[in-house]
Amino acid sequence: MIFYFSGTGNTRWAAQQLAQATGERLLFIPEEMKGNCHYVLEENERLGFCFPTHGWMPPKIVRNFISRMVINAEGHYCYALTTCGDDIGQCMREFQKKLHSKGMHADSVFSLTMPESYVCLPGFKTDSKEMVKRKLSKASEDLKSFIELIKERHTGKELIFKGTLPYIKTYILGMPFNRWLITDKPFKVDAELCIHCMKCANACPVGNISMDRESVLPYWHHDGSCTNCLACYHVCPKHAINYWDTRKKGQYYYIKKKEKYSRIPQSFS
Repeated sequence: MIFYFSGTGNTRWAAQQLAQATGERLLFIPEEMKGNCHYVLEENERLGFCFPTHGWMPPKIVRNFISRMVINAEGHYCYALTTCGDDIGQCMREFQKKLHSKGMHADSVFSLTMPESYVCLPGFKTDSKEMVKRKLSKASEDLKSFIELIKERHTGKELIFKGTLPYIKTYILGMPFNRWLITDKPFKVDAELCIHCMKCANACPVGNISMDRESVLPYWHHDGSCTNCLACYHVCPKHAINYWDTRKKGQYYYIKKKEKYSRIPQSFS
């Protein structure tokens, strides 16, 4: 059983590769949060968690899911994989602490460097096309090696890139970031560029965007559900969505040709 969260598609791709290689069930955390979060692992079934690193920490939605979940994890091989644009700081330490609070432990943990998608704060922008190609190529090879370790149930593996000053990044910068800067309030839509295609709403993993006759333009619900994954910003075909001043920072979304967005399209007429 593999639980995953993904915004711009990086983690979804990794989780799909894992599910295909292991033959195990793939469950999307935002959808699972709508239920009671009770699960039963089959005999010898692995337990996997895949999620992006947000501000050098596991995303809030992932932490909340673990707090709610009830599962017979004892005796089952457990692992965690996080995707990131660069380093992860103490993200996996915080994830392990969350698992421990539920009587669980990840036997091995992995981090997978993927193209950067966070653009909200100064100094953060998407990678160049050349860098995207290099990162995706290396990620494909790294993931293959991770999958073999997971299939063989290796324990004690910590193949992660903490980077420099991991404590400061997670506990001095990351915790305030996750508490105060995960918000949908700065999102704005350029009315002259928006074509009302609703790709932003369809891509939002938590259903936080709507559009109706009165609003004319997409609007965010401001109900605390936004994860700041920026899927809406990156999928907009006209770059009509802006988050503070991000118009010149580029767009990135991992999606294969003919692949549908993660949510069912919402109607608008």
